[in-house]
Amino acid sequence: MKKIILAGGSGFIGKALHTHLKSKGYQLIVLTRSPKHPDDVLWDGKTLGDWTAHIEGAFALINLAGKSINCRHTEENKKAILATRLETTQVLGNAIAAATHPPQVWMNASAAGIYPHDATQPLSEYDLQYGTDFVAEVAIAWEKTFHEINTPHTRKIALRTTLVFGDDGGAFIPLKKLSQVGLGGKQGSGKQKVSWIHRKDYVKALSFLLEHEELSGPINLCAPQPTDNQTLMAALRKAVKMPIGIPQPAWLLRIGAQLIGTPPELILHGMNVIPTRLVEANFTYEFPSLALAFDDLVR
Repeated sequence: MKKIILAGGSGFIGKALHTHLKSKGYQLIVLTRSPKHPDDVLWDGKTLGDWTAHIEGAFALINLAGKSINCRHTEENKKAILATRLETTQVLGNAIAAATHPPQVWMNASAAGIYPHDATQPLSEYDLQYGTDFVAEVAIAWEKTFHEINTPHTRKIALRTTLVFGDDGGAFIPLKKLSQVGLGGKQGSGKQKVSWIHRKDYVKALSFLLEHEELSGPINLCAPQPTDNQTLMAALRKAVKMPIGIPQPAWLLRIGAQLIGTPPELILHGMNVIPTRLVEANFTYEFPSLALAFDDLVR
């Protein structure tokens, strides 16, 4: 069996990816700070150690590790958000560089927040426009660290992830609950663009990238067409069969975000991104539309 090393495999996306890759016949090694399962191997995300033995001869390394941005953006949290991304990327790169038989491919998480949040036209991987807010600065530094590490025998892919919808975590759960109680109206102006992807398509896309040796560099992980917040919320209300959707003005969202400890920008800032390189490579989406995605997720 081909061996895949998965860092950050215990999170919302990581667990689904672990299950999917196992079903495809891969052997999984999960690097984690709290080993609990047979596939788990202890690491601290900062320093080289015994875990590096697993890098030898691995087919692929996939790094999804990093503190969630869904927290209050205090100075302390902002430092941790950046540090956990740069440290894990650097130490994994060091392990690959020192390996006699390094992985054939290294996929490293990034964020579609690297692009400007107010883009009026959809942005692809070929567009070199980058944002200036905190999320963009983190993504830029993250990719810089990733690409500066010299791994001549390892194909490298930066996973520019958008909003991922799954039925047991992430952003979909609070949005669904709001819609079910009649609070699923537009948020803010409702005009802010939203790029998204069903979690099943996300893990399917990563499996696709493993198999396509011609693909490297940045890859936007999103459905084929961006939507906007108002359209997204209308589709979700229809899926949960709730005819009422009270709008939530920006000032109310800012108060609510402060109360629950999440940055309001995650809702109020737009994301206008398209997956040009996946489409060019003929990747097939199972859930290309909101209707298909939400019908699957609210079953």
